[in-house]
Amino acid sequence: MTGTSWTPSISRGAGPLYLAIADALSADVTSGRLPAGFRLPPQRALAEQLGIDFTTVSRAYAEAQRRGLVEGRVGQGTYVRARRPANFSPTPSGHIDMSMNLPPRFDDPDLVARMWDGVADLGMHDGLDLLLRYQEAGGAVRDRAAGVQWLAPRLGGIDVTRLVVCPGAQGALLALLGSLAAPGETILADQLTYPGFRAVADYLRIRVVGVGMDDEGLVPEALEEHCREGAPKALYINPTLHNPTTITLSPARRERIIAIARRHDLPIVEDDAYGALPAEPVPPFAALAPDMVYHVAGLAKCLAPALRVAYLVVPRDRGAGQVASAVRATAGMASPLTASIATRWIESGIAQSVLAAIRKEAGERQRILSRILPPSLVETDPAAFHAWLRLPAQWSRAEFATRLRSAGIGVVTSDAFAVSGPAQEAVRLGLGAASDQQALATSLRIVADLLGQQPAMSAMVV
Repeated sequence: MTGTSWTPSISRGAGPLYLAIADALSADVTSGRLPAGFRLPPQRALAEQLGIDFTTVSRAYAEAQRRGLVEGRVGQGTYVRARRPANFSPTPSGHIDMSMNLPPRFDDPDLVARMWDGVADLGMHDGLDLLLRYQEAGGAVRDRAAGVQWLAPRLGGIDVTRLVVCPGAQGALLALLGSLAAPGETILADQLTYPGFRAVADYLRIRVVGVGMDDEGLVPEALEEHCREGAPKALYINPTLHNPTTITLSPARRERIIAIARRHDLPIVEDDAYGALPAEPVPPFAALAPDMVYHVAGLAKCLAPALRVAYLVVPRDRGAGQVASAVRATAGMASPLTASIATRWIESGIAQSVLAAIRKEAGERQRILSRILPPSLVETDPAAFHAWLRLPAQWSRAEFATRLRSAGIGVVTSDAFAVSGPAQEAVRLGLGAASDQQALATSLRIVADLLGQQPAMSAMVV
């Protein structure tokens, strides 16, 4: 095979012919038969060679370009793109820092290459304007439309004017909380809640009051009591795969919470960081009560933390101008570059493929967890990539975390999440930080071994 000579090996009876050609091209690229920089036959020449219609080959080349396999060069033809290896760098000990709750790394070099190719495509299509121009604080229209597209499976069709592109979920919370409460005023939250929310509230000098929880999540009766006795300005809630407990509020409990919030005219801030992970998600608060819920959907957990992009949807009939002004005052704008990367990935289908890969890898890691740690001590969900480990009676959370740290394993104790009341003897495990499943299993076996020991027996003092 030399020059532009290439004949795809295809089966004409297995689905659309253009997909068979694209699949054959993908197989030959993966095997190395088609090296990077190889010039493919002109579309018309390949159509004549295969005895098929020109438009079929054209669709096949377009599909291959969508997958990131090839690139078209004006006046030169279609060329195989360079493939980028996925660089995993496991720690020398094989142990991991499970204190960070990161999406798990998936082993799919083709998808990784498509992600990077989507980034590279921005230079060809958007040019210098993307790098040398400011954009409006709420995000460019195209980026907001991509956010609407991303959220549609969970929120349905929402007006693009209700969506603000923010510099990550933390940036969204900073802009939003400052718009809802003044220094000294109160926002309610689960008694175990996201430390990043607490950090923003502390920075803004907003008082956070914890609402009681049970095994199903926030207790509606406790919320009612706080609303009657105080004057809270909002309720912050993480209702799906709650951080740290992984609890997902049931539809019935969501409806009860909404009813209480309506009676007390209490806005709800829904931090839906993990909402895209369940294949069959419970309807978000913003879908159940679109007139009173601020919905924050970051891309860090379901797509890529490096993007630092979040979509904030304001309640229906409440303009996004105030929140956009807060973004302008605190950050200027979300990065146009990373917002454009997110948009390109969403429009091309890459984002959906990444989400599917994260879901699959999270499921595999959950199965490893279930084989190694005692189920009676672990609270988790098949769609989550973190777990809440309740410690046996002989261990305090501080001592357990210290012993793990000496073995090179980091975890987060319940103190980081506790808003009120005594912190539980529990730690959060992040399953996504491991470079691969073997590294995760190695570290979980150390955790399991320590759980079965007495603290005095595991210490070495000389």
